Amino acid sequence: MKKASRRRKAKSAHLLGVGLDNADGHKRLTSAEQFTIVGGSDETHGRMTETVIKTFEELKTRGKALQAVEPQELAEIIHKSTPR
Repeated sequence: MKKASRRRKAKSAHLLGVGLDNADGHKRLTSAEQFTIVGGSDETHGRMTETVIKTFEELKTRGKALQAVEPQELAEIIHKSTPR
């Protein structure tokens, strides 16, 4: 009898941003391969999208993939990438 080979499932990661301050009734959705931004006012949605894009740019600069970065390091990158 053949022994079943176990394949390791590749790690995957996805960032999800949810804006809760939408008062204009407009439905906003921005999505890419590794992130999705849902809802929020025009300003909030734009800021979240900018933050995520800058976060992925920083990860690329550091030579790291989203699924390989530690949560604490990711939190620091996101904080650094957030527009003021």
